[in-house]
Amino acid sequence: MACYFYILHSIKLDRFYLGYTCESLDERLRKHLSDHTGFTAKSKDWKLVYQEEYFKSAFLLVG
Repeated sequence: MACYFYILHSIKLDRFYLGYTCESLDERLRKHLSDHTGFTAKSKDWKLVYQEEYFKSAFLLVG
């Protein structure tokens, strides 16, 4: 199973957000842009600026 490390950027906040997920990046970004509480709820202009794909077993080594 593929997992991803990703970086989002908000121009409005001039901030970066680092995350990882084992779901599709499109779905994860959709969740960041939806109505929710948390750091990324502060802005709706998050853009994916970087991504790296990993296999799930690689996360077991660091997590």
